[in-house]
Parts: sequence; C-alpha cells; structure tokens
Amino acid sequence: MKLNPDTIAQDNTPELPPPTAFDLGEMAGLKLPEENPLETGLLMEHQREWLADTSDLKICEKGRRTGITFAEALDDTLIAAAARDAGGDNVFYIGDTKDKGLEFIGYCAHFARVVMGEMLEIDEFMFQDMDDKGNTREIAAYRIRFASGFRVEALSSRPANIRGLQGVVVIDEAAFHQDVRLVLDAVNALLIWGGKVRVISTHNGTRNAFNELVSEARAGKNPFSVHRITFADAVANGLYERRCYVKDEDPTPEGKAAWLELIRGSYGTRTAAMRQELDVVPAEGEGVFMSRALIEACAVEGIPVLRWVVPKEFGDPDKTSDADRSNAVERWCNSNLAEHLDQLDTNLRSAFGEDFARSGDLTCIWPMQIAKDLTRLTPFVVELRNCPYEMQKQVLFFIVDQLPRFFSGAMDATGNGAYLAEAANLKYGKRVEKVSLSLEWYRMNMPQYRSAFEGRDMTVPKDEDIVGDHQAIVYDDGVARVPRGATNKGTDGYDRHGDTAIAGALAWYASKREGAPMDFRSSGQRRASESALPTGGGIDRSTGFGVVTGGTDLTGF
Repeated sequence: MKLNPDTIAQDNTPELPPPTAFDLGEMAGLKLPEENPLETGLLMEHQREWLADTSDLKICEKGRRTGITFAEALDDTLIAAAARDAGGDNVFYIGDTKDKGLEFIGYCAHFARVVMGEMLEIDEFMFQDMDDKGNTREIAAYRIRFASGFRVEALSSRPANIRGLQGVVVIDEAAFHQDVRLVLDAVNALLIWGGKVRVISTHNGTRNAFNELVSEARAGKNPFSVHRITFADAVANGLYERRCYVKDEDPTPEGKAAWLELIRGSYGTRTAAMRQELDVVPAEGEGVFMSRALIEACAVEGIPVLRWVVPKEFGDPDKTSDADRSNAVERWCNSNLAEHLDQLDTNLRSAFGEDFARSGDLTCIWPMQIAKDLTRLTPFVVELRNCPYEMQKQVLFFIVDQLPRFFSGAMDATGNGAYLAEAANLKYGKRVEKVSLSLEWYRMNMPQYRSAFEGRDMTVPKDEDIVGDHQAIVYDDGVARVPRGATNKGTDGYDRHGDTAIAGALAWYASKREGAPMDFRSSGQRRASESALPTGGGIDRSTGFGVVTGGTDLTGF
C-alpha cells in the first residue's frame, strides 16, 4: 500500500523501541538456537556505538562489510518514522552508485515493515537537480514516505543543489565520490536549520579528500566525531557468528580460522589493498580508481574467461615448426572459442579491445557487443600467457573474423604490441586503431571507463582475477592507470598486471568510436563446420563471395 503523507496526521506515528532492543530472529519470524549469536540484539557493539553518537557531524572510517550502513539505515528509518516533536526528519542518502541507493532504501523499507508494521512501497522517481548556474538535470532516485510525513530518499549521484535539502544527509562510500569535498562543503549549510551529516566510507588512498577529512577531525580542525571500525573489530564483535547464523551453519574455531584465511588470502600479494579495505589503513599514493563493489555490480555469472598457458616449446624453433604452432592454435580455437563465437547475436554490432604481452604478463582479447539499449555486453574474455607473436595473431584473427557486424577495435600498440596492432590494422583497415597507451590516453579515457561501471552500462565476467585486475588501477600522478611494475598473484598462481582491465578499457573505447560495420569473410582458412556449404554454383569458400571463382584474394575486404 502506498501512503499519502498529506492525509496522515503526524500524531499517529507509533512510539518506537530503541534499536538495540530488536532481535533479528523475532523480526524474521525464526526460532533461535539455544546459543543465539544475536542475544545482545540486532546490532553488534560497534554498530550500537555508532548509533549512540548523536553528534550533528560524525564520520566513520570502516573496513568492508562491517555493517555500518546497515545500522545507519535502521537509525534513519526511526528518524523518518518519528513525529517532528520526537526528533523526526527527512533523510537523504547519497551513495557512490545507483545500486547502493536501492540497497539502502530496501533496508529502510524492510525495517519499516518488521519494526513498525508499515508496508511502504519504494518509489523510483527523477530528482530535479539544479546547479548554481541554473542548469538542470534529472537524477534517478528512490524514495519511501512515512506516516509521519517525512521521507527517506536515496539519490544515485551527487546532487548539485544539495544545499536546498534539509534533514539528515548520509554520504556513503564518500572516498569514491568524484567530488566528495564539494559535497561536504555543500552539506554544511544543513546545520543552520538543524540538519545532521553522516559520512561513511572505506578508504581510497592517503591523498583522498575523505582521508583528509578524517585527519582534520582527529587534529581538531573540524567538529566531526570520528569512528574507526576495522574488519577485525567486527569479527571480535560477532561478525563470523552472525554470518554462520544467516547461512545456517555451526560456528567453530576451525571454521572461523579458515574463513579469516580465505578473506585475507583473497587479496594475494596486494597487501596494501588488504590493509586499506580490511584494516582501515589508507594506501600510499592517490588511491584505487574503482571500488570492488562498483566492479562487482557489473559482474555477470556465466561469462567465460578462456585461458591458455602456451607450452614453452612453442617458442623454441628447434622443438616446434610453424605448422606445429598453427595447428595447435587451430585446435585450441576450435575447442575453446568456436562455440562462444557461434552464440554471438548476429544482429548486434561488435567491437574488441586487446592488451598485449609476450612473456610474464598476459595478452588479453576482450570482445564486446552493443545491445539495443546501448549496454556493452561482454560475451567472453581470452587470456593468452607465453604466446608467440604469430600464434597471438592467429587467435586474434580467428575471433575478429567471426565477430558479427564488426566495426571497431582498439589495440595496445605500445612497445612490442605495435607488431600485432599493425598486422590487425593492415588486415581490417581503419576499423582497428593502434593505441599508444600514453598518460594522455589514460587521462582522457579512464574516467569514461569508470563511468561505464557507475551507470551499469557494461558487463564483465564474474571472475576474481578480472575484478582484481580492475582494482589494480590506481591514481598515479593524478592519472588512473596500472602502475609500472605493479603485480599481484592470480587464482592460478601466476603474476598479473591488470591486463584484463586495460583490455576492457580498450574495448569500451573501441565501442564508442565512430565506424560502420562491414559484412565480410576473411580469405584465410575457415572452420571445419563450413564443409556443409554447397560446392557448386560458383561459390568459392576462400572468399565467401558467391559470384567470385578461382583464387581471388581480397585480404578480408
């Protein structure tokens, strides 16, 4: 049922118990075990301490998944549901992604239902935003209205006219907002009429405005009350036991040790990232470019990552011949790539990006199709390790020759990558751009790549190594890129250098280029499945053109 705040008297608001009195088992209608990990209430100690702080300005530097946003949602539900004379007010949540806003508003709607019995619907609406110059834009937002007459609104990005809002403002994952300092400067005006500000975030580098705000608060240079909640703090307060309770598992010391080892071990050699995300120690430098949550929001189950570690003998002319190498590529492509290429939507335009490496790092080929709603769809990703130049070229051409309505490619032409990029450019013409991965290219294009994740405008494989590669992008001298020499261990034990992240960025860049698709067939060798084609009527399989006979070679055009 949708409530109309204009027709409901504020004095009908129910009197609410304090949040620490709630029991999750009772709220969910569950029978609790004899040893209840939630016997102290719904909230853990650090969550209760956060809500007990009633400061007008408070800030929390936290480890990942420690439950502060969850607790804040409960508190904000109580605030919005209360009458004005009981401290009720509007609440505005500003997250770093649209999905965060929907998750937060969902928490509030849930608490309203189980705590107060209010069945509230979530409205999706367009927030009319106006900057200081009078320019307007629409921001996708979510809202729930309470019988008190107050509301909770979740905005998907920073509003320019935040100065016009009044109430409690929650800025979540503040370190990952593009202009967090401007947001903080704007919300200060809320204090004039009794508003409150809550700033919550994991860290994003020592030079980030969020870390500066925390440092200033600790130095007494601003009036923010500071809370620091590490992953270890949450574990000490019962996080593992709550996890077991939710998953209907029995908590054991051995299980807890294995769980902790899994969480920390997932970072591999990225110690700085682990300390930043779990131990609340901001990383040196200028911070990671994209949060893990932002990347995972675009991760889709079922997108394959096709990996080939080429045996070393294929790089030794004394052990393998040209024919051996060519046959090996043909076998691998037909066994691993053919079925995925056959499944591509022939009605959609196709592009690709490629990041090159010969040894040590990976060569990554990232195809991309443009859906009808302009979402960039990733059908699969290819990783080649220790692959000789000619073999890489054969794999690349096998893929591109079969991309439906292929119109654009972007290839790493830096250093040794220039050879493969030139070969593709000669074969496919201007549709393939040879990209020099300069600081200027990163400066101009990486912000757009991040925007693709923020807007959920592309899909990526739900793969730990793909996510890790994207987390390897950091601000280096003010430019988002993978720093030279930075490596981390993949799940297979091999070193990685953010290779798929660069290939993904190149694929996105290629998909935005102007270009016209061309329907063609290469003059190269075709797959065995084409044996079903008719042999008469003047059809020549070497070209694919029905009126051409003989040995005409159009080199792919």
